[in-house]
Amino acid sequence: MPSAPGVLVVCGMPFEAAIADGPGVTSVCGPGPWRVAQRLHGMLDGHGDWAGIISFGCAGGLDPALACGDCVVATAVLTPDGLVATDPDWSRALLDRLPGARPGLLAGADAPLATPAAKAALWRDAGAAAVDMETHAAALAARRHGLPFAACRVVLDPAWRTVPAAALAGLDTGVAWPVLRALVRAPGQIASVCVLAGEALVARRSLLRARARLGAGLGCYCLPLSSLS
Repeated sequence: MPSAPGVLVVCGMPFEAAIADGPGVTSVCGPGPWRVAQRLHGMLDGHGDWAGIISFGCAGGLDPALACGDCVVATAVLTPDGLVATDPDWSRALLDRLPGARPGLLAGADAPLATPAAKAALWRDAGAAAVDMETHAAALAARRHGLPFAACRVVLDPAWRTVPAAALAGLDTGVAWPVLRALVRAPGQIASVCVLAGEALVARRSLLRARARLGAGLGCYCLPLSSLS
């Protein structure tokens, strides 16, 4: 555990955690809300001193106006226990450092929303700009432990994009072999998986730019300078 308060950064996949890594931060990786909740509570329940929690990574677009690579800074998070507001000062700091980022509602989901119809339904019913599987677990943990919370997510698959089943095959492990095996069984999905892979590269570049602009501690205003060295 850090000797000075640091920031817990919640990510879905290892590549997101690698981008988030830096002075003053400790990554907690999913994928999915159950892994995040278990790991966060293991770190927070009586262990260490933390300045706040931020969700950082990729998301699925719900707002049709959002393109791949667009950045959303959450004003609140839709969770199974209702809305959890983000810390206004931290969120404002994120928006100040991320030109073009959009403030909006993020929705949590326990499983990927893979079809345009599913995304459109959540956009219509909740008005959320984007959705992911980790932010709601992070928001609830921050509320439970009384910590400032923020979220910065970059759109990977836009609202109109169907996520092919083969691409989801390796989601749980983060390795390529399950995806390749799924493509062998369903070669008709190769083209759509290639399109999604291209969008993943765009989202990754956007995430790298956001990380560079946020700097040490990912813009957490309450992080002491001693923890950034």
